[in-house]
Parts: sequence; structure tokens; C-alpha cells
Amino acid sequence: MSTGTLLAIVIPVAVVVLLLAAGSALFTRHRSLQKRYGPEYERTVQDADSRLAAERELSAREKRHDKLDIKPLPDRLRDRYSRDWDNVQHEFVDRPQDAVHDADRLVTSLMHDRGYPTDSYDQQLKDLSVEHSRTLDHYRSAHEIDALSVSHKATTEQLRSAMVHYRALFDDLLSDDGQSRHAPA
Repeated sequence: MSTGTLLAIVIPVAVVVLLLAAGSALFTRHRSLQKRYGPEYERTVQDADSRLAAERELSAREKRHDKLDIKPLPDRLRDRYSRDWDNVQHEFVDRPQDAVHDADRLVTSLMHDRGYPTDSYDQQLKDLSVEHSRTLDHYRSAHEIDALSVSHKATTEQLRSAMVHYRALFDDLLSDDGQSRHAPA
């Protein structure tokens, strides 16, 4: 067999093997991100121009998150937050709108004390999505109801629902030990 014929066989085979390996790596990465982010993965894909752009966005979130100084709360601070939450829940009975606003402020304060930047709501969502994607829809829902309540358009049932949603994220943030739950990308 001549060298030319051998190269004509080996090169296409090598290209096919490389393409299969690349495809497998992309599929594994896709599955890993999909599993990790859950509903947030699909939301990001819908908002992006393509699946690849969404996956780049999620990877960028991970890199940004890795640079943040996310830390566990000392027991003393954790206990204070638990007491503060109990107070907000008791406040709901007499002043539901105020309680929802206070719940929003308490969750934001907890994020800050854990090490999350809290300047921008949109950036909060992105930063939280890396470690708290399972409770992120709760935060979105609660935040929307809080915005409605500012203009006095939220019903008592919606306000109650906001408290439940805030509680889900609050518990997730409060119980998190501050350690990354994912392998570096």
C-alpha cells in the first residue's frame, strides 16, 4: 500500500475520531450544565441566541462565581437571621406588605453577608444561579410580587405566596455551608 493511499485512509479516520470525541465532550458538557442548572438552564437557552451562547453564559457565570468570596455564616449570625425571619413572619399578620418588603431586604442582607454582590437584581440572579438554581424561580416570583405590592396591586394571597417564595431562598442561603458544590469548569 502506498503512502498516499495510507494517508487517504488514516486522515479521514482520524478526523472522524476527533469529531466524535469533540461531539461527546460537548454532549457531556451540555448534560452537566443541564443537570446542574435545572430550569435555569432552559431559561438561559430561551433568552440566548443559541444553545452554545447559553452554555457560554452559564460557564461565564461559574467563572465569575468562583472569584466571589462566598462564605458560610458564623453560628451567631445564622441565629440572628433565623430570629429576624421569625419577626418578619410575625409581622405578616398585621402588615403583610411591609413583611414582604422586609423579607426582600432580609434575603438581600443575607446574600450580602454570605459574600454575594447585591447592587443589581439581574446580577444577583446570575450569581445565585450557580449554587442556588433550584430556588431561583422562588426568588423571581417573590420579587415580582414585591414589585406589585409597591403599587398596592398585590392581593393578600399573592403576598402570602411571596413570603413562601422568599422563605425557600432564605432557607437555601442560610443552610448552605458556603462550600462550592461543583467541580471547577
